[in-house]
Amino acid sequence: MKKEINNFGCIEVICGNMFSGKTEELIRRLRRAKIAKLNVKIFKPKVDTRYDEDNIVSHNQLKLKSFVVDSTAAIYELANDADVIGIDEAQFFDDDIIDVTKNLSSKGKRVIVAGLDTDFKGKPFGPMPQLMCESDFLDKLQAICVKCGNPASYTQRLSKDDSQVVIGETDIYEARCRHCYMEPT
Repeated sequence: MKKEINNFGCIEVICGNMFSGKTEELIRRLRRAKIAKLNVKIFKPKVDTRYDEDNIVSHNQLKLKSFVVDSTAAIYELANDADVIGIDEAQFFDDDIIDVTKNLSSKGKRVIVAGLDTDFKGKPFGPMPQLMCESDFLDKLQAICVKCGNPASYTQRLSKDDSQVVIGETDIYEARCRHCYMEPT
């Protein structure tokens, strides 16, 4: 029996730098929706292979089964029967993700999106700025600076690779505060 829910569609965005707990917060919200017996579908981009190919996984190893997609069109098609849609690593999707989230929310769906708001150069990352503007609810999380222990909003890349997208963890990235962050040269 399908659970009755109100027709309040919304877009929630969870953003911040690496190691700030974005995926952990996304998983927390999605688990709560499952407890409420809502139909939940979770998506992640094909490029995100850090911990697991089929699950969204937080740095502290919390995980939830997800659909791995290589296009935003696939999200729209697969999410039609869901009450709550979770999208992790949204910065890796193209700008079509903005229309997909707006269309799903206009159909009464709760869409929860998590992603990096800025890249390692401190520049806006992919569709995240537009998603933040479209959101009904916005949470910007911070990590802890590995150098001084203050709240950190920057992602410091430790390698010399200048590509915007380099998949990695603590071997390549650190959370840094504004004072300890060093602009790449």
